[in-house]
Amino acid sequence: MDLSGKTVVLAVTGSIAAVETIRLAHALKRKGAVVQPVMSPAACFIIHPDALTYACGRETITRISGHVEHVIYCGDEGQGDLLLIAPCTANTISKIACGIDDTPVTTFATTALGRKMPVILVPAMHHAMFRHEMVMENLEKLTHFGITVVGPRIEEGKAKIADSRDIVLWCERLLSGMPLSGRRVVITSGRCEEPVDDVRVLTTRSSGMIGKELAFEAFRLGAEVTIIHRDTIGIGENIPVTTAASMGDAVKRILSAQPVDIYISAAAVSDFAPVRVEGKIPSGTDFSLRLLALPKILDLAEGIPLVVGFKLGEHAQEEAKDLLSRGVQIVLTNTAANLGTRDGRYTLVDRSGPVEIAGTKEEIAARVFGHILEHHHP
Repeated sequence: MDLSGKTVVLAVTGSIAAVETIRLAHALKRKGAVVQPVMSPAACFIIHPDALTYACGRETITRISGHVEHVIYCGDEGQGDLLLIAPCTANTISKIACGIDDTPVTTFATTALGRKMPVILVPAMHHAMFRHEMVMENLEKLTHFGITVVGPRIEEGKAKIADSRDIVLWCERLLSGMPLSGRRVVITSGRCEEPVDDVRVLTTRSSGMIGKELAFEAFRLGAEVTIIHRDTIGIGENIPVTTAASMGDAVKRILSAQPVDIYISAAAVSDFAPVRVEGKIPSGTDFSLRLLALPKILDLAEGIPLVVGFKLGEHAQEEAKDLLSRGVQIVLTNTAANLGTRDGRYTLVDRSGPVEIAGTKEEIAARVFGHILEHHHP
């Protein structure tokens, strides 16, 4: 998503994680956002305001002056589109929850909440502080007020600031207008691994990149996202699987648990599973494998309003027509050259005909959902 024309007020408090805000500011600017920095007095002891001024290209606000900066950006008719408090300390969390505004950051927060503009809060502190019952209660109170809390990464006894990419995704989600709000999207992604023996597996060269980017784009647009794959990403519900059988079981479980609006079958699911050999096949000798055909996971998607399938290979166009005749609404065809690459070229096929799409896989995911919203909105 392009954040051009959007102003993100980046408010920084006195956590050591403030050192990460330079990277975060750059990530937001790469998306096209105008980033206006604001710092609490405690934050100024962690990084110098000039560092954020340089990163953002705008003077860092360190005090509220006669220009009433909090009103300029977060008041009614203010220039800011979103207030992002990252990192946010336990002290600032509790002050905002109690309506105290004795720093520029808390004054911006009080004003933003009064205006009801989007606010994202990203906690970062020692884990013992994060676990404090009053901090937990205040976070729940802030969530009730409508603030979005992007939770920390719990590592090394610390509640570390969330990854910059995840924070930017949340900003994109809140600023997208969320056209898929209330919709549930399920995506299968990446390669499967079928055991040959106790050591070896049969798999593909799929990286799972297109599936992840489709999940990120669905999340940006406001959907509730479930991704079934062998990796983990920082948004939505992640269900880990390895084999085609475990992926099929996960799909059955998810589709039967609650209604699904969009199902995207982007995984390079194994078409065959070898008859597994117990132990390890000795090296240095010829060996023949017997491959058994596996059922198609896409066949499980009956009754879902919108199903998107993928086909790869020289006969992909003919196979796409067959899928369309069986109730799949959109098919993306590609070649093996797309496997494991950051860029790609696909043909999107639906009943209105083929459309060529190319670019980075993030751009391709945006084009796919753009087509869905324009022609197949569930």
